[in-house]
Amino acid sequence: MNIYISNLSYRVTDSDLKQLFEEFGKVASTKIILDHQTGRSKGFGFVDMADKDTCQIAIAKLNHTEFDGRIISVFEARPREESKTYTSRERRRGSNPKTPAAASQTEKVETDAVNDSED
Repeated sequence: MNIYISNLSYRVTDSDLKQLFEEFGKVASTKIILDHQTGRSKGFGFVDMADKDTCQIAIAKLNHTEFDGRIISVFEARPREESKTYTSRERRRGSNPKTPAAASQTEKVETDAVNDSED
């Protein structure tokens, strides 16, 4: 089970996170998320533990507790949503279906198509 931890101190390392969660059971992996440009921590990370019951206990015990000078938030991680990568041209044209511009263009096209079929 994958656990999401936010509000981590920028000094926290993967091994610090592993040590914190090993109090509750076997840790399969840890990952502090780093900024690609600076290499500095973004202040959040993930811990993967094999046993779901152990994960639930760790989440309950560690959520809203102090770790390395910060109050951390600990939750079950949600699966990543699959997303399409859009080119800058597609974004300018409003091709991203999640943008309001694309929605209004879609509605206009559908309205035009209905009006044309009625003629």
